[in-house]
Parts: sequence; C-alpha cells; structure tokens
Amino acid sequence: MATRAAPHPPGAVSEKRRQQLVLAAYREIAERGFEGLRTREVAAEVGVNIATLHYYFPTKESLIRAVLDHAMGRFRTTLAPHGSPADQLRNYLRATRKLMLDEPELGAVMAELALRSIRDDSIGSILNEMYDVWHVTLRGLLRRAVKEGKLRPEADSDAVAALIIATLTAMTLPVMSDARRGDQALRQLERWLGIPGSRF
Repeated sequence: MATRAAPHPPGAVSEKRRQQLVLAAYREIAERGFEGLRTREVAAEVGVNIATLHYYFPTKESLIRAVLDHAMGRFRTTLAPHGSPADQLRNYLRATRKLMLDEPELGAVMAELALRSIRDDSIGSILNEMYDVWHVTLRGLLRRAVKEGKLRPEADSDAVAALIIATLTAMTLPVMSDARRGDQALRQLERWLGIPGSRF
C-alpha cells in the first residue's frame, strides 16, 4: 500500500509562500525598477490573489522591507565565521565582489532603493536601519583584526567601516559593474587597510 507524504506544517507553507512573494518583488525591482513594482503582478507571479499578498504584507512598505531583508541576507552570506579576523575581512571583501558579479540583480535592487530613499522617507528609514546593522558588523570585524595586530590601529574606527560600506555600495552602480574597476577598488582598499596576504 502506498504511503502518503506527510503534509507540510501550516507554518512551513506560510513561510514558503511569504518567501516566494519576496523573491517575486525582488525580481520585479531588479528588472523594472522601483516604479515598475506592482503588487498585483507580484501576486500573479506567485499564483495568488492580491488579498493573499496583503495577508503577508499589509503595506507596500512591509514588502519592500522584506525585499531589503533578503538583499542584506545575501550580503551576510559573504561573511564566513572561520579564520582570523583579518582573513575574514579579506575573504568578505572578495566574496562580496564575487556576489555582485554573480548576482547583478542584487546591485540593481540596492541601487534602485537607495535612489528611491532620497524622495521616500520610509524607504530611507529602512535602508538606514540595514546600513546600521552592516556598519556594526564591519566595525566589530575591524576591531578584532586590529586587536590581533593584523591591521593598523587607525583601522579601528567608525569612519573606516563607513568607507568600506561606501566602496561596496558604489560597486552596485552600473559604472562600477566592470570587473576591472571593482577589482581595482578592492585591491586599493585592501592595501590601504594593510590586510596581510592581500594579493589578487
């Protein structure tokens, strides 16, 4: 007698559907820009009606926040928790560059939302929250690398963490999508930081 597969728990189904909606919105922004984001089209792509989308995301802002969470989650995958802090920093910079090249839609989404944030305070607030978390993470990594004697003491600062974020963020712009320019920027940043073993 054939056995029936156990049904997915309701929570697992809900989380899967939520993630499908986030990814659909992410792709819409990457392909059409923020102005091209239509919640009805996002719902249709996933095969649900607009009421179902609103069940998961009552407002467009909540959907955008989830898209940004997803984008920042992609960046977090580049921070490997093994090796010395200096190794982690070097590997993080290179993995982030590779991510940008492998997933150009990530840069497109971040650039679109950054531009939109100039005119939309709610998106600006969401972006600032994300950048604050990013900044704290990088600052901690820099601080540990300086403490172990692998970076110059002046690298342990909020300004250096901000500089790294600014460099990585700039790589999302179309003018920096050329691999040579991005690699040059990272190479110079590594040299300036004094990261040991930094040779491309």
